[in-house]
Amino acid sequence: MIREDGRNPDKLRKVLISRNYIKYAEGSCLIELGNTRVICTASVEESVPPFLKGSGSGWVTAEYGMLPRSCEKRIQRGKDSGRTYEIQRLVGRSLRAVTEMKYLGERTIWIDCDVLQADGGTRTASITGSFIALVDALNKLKNGGIINQIPVKDFVAATSVGIFAGELLLDLSYAEDSKADVDMNVVMTGSREFIEIQGTAERKTFSKEQADGLLSLAQRGIEGLIDMQRTQLKNIL
Repeated sequence: MIREDGRNPDKLRKVLISRNYIKYAEGSCLIELGNTRVICTASVEESVPPFLKGSGSGWVTAEYGMLPRSCEKRIQRGKDSGRTYEIQRLVGRSLRAVTEMKYLGERTIWIDCDVLQADGGTRTASITGSFIALVDALNKLKNGGIINQIPVKDFVAATSVGIFAGELLLDLSYAEDSKADVDMNVVMTGSREFIEIQGTAERKTFSKEQADGLLSLAQRGIEGLIDMQRTQLKNIL
């Protein structure tokens, strides 16, 4: 099966990552995944949530939003949906899974994911790009003598997979995702361990064999994304 954009079923869309995209943020990047574009920034705050005060441990959390014309129809500002909250919690969980909070000190890294243009995969692009922004922010703290080491124990990236017209596909565009029989978002570390699997039968049920095939396909895609992260961060991690 050749897809509308010319890709084979097991191919990612073209990925472009531009680091240090925002002048004032401690860490930032623009990640482009086909026609999906997300700005990820990392900001350092010298405080932690009340439940961590006095613990010596830090925190990483995330916010996610879409510009009004990031989609075909205008999104009204200030109307956060359940989907928005779910995605920002997912981004935060994914980054905390690979961050050693005890070495961060009592400070918070705020991750902001702003979708400039959406064509499927905004949450997975947010996770992949946010990791780069996070590492750059932590490296800035280390270079400033604020922390002794970069408290990251592994890489993390994410991608989507699905079943469309009977085919297992990697990295679904919006057109594919909106018509898919099954869609799945997968978050994985560089050591091939899962952080989260979100799989839904949208139109048809799916078998264990198909689920295994989707996870294997996602793993190959994530390994490719992590290779790109390693290239971007080769002088830091």
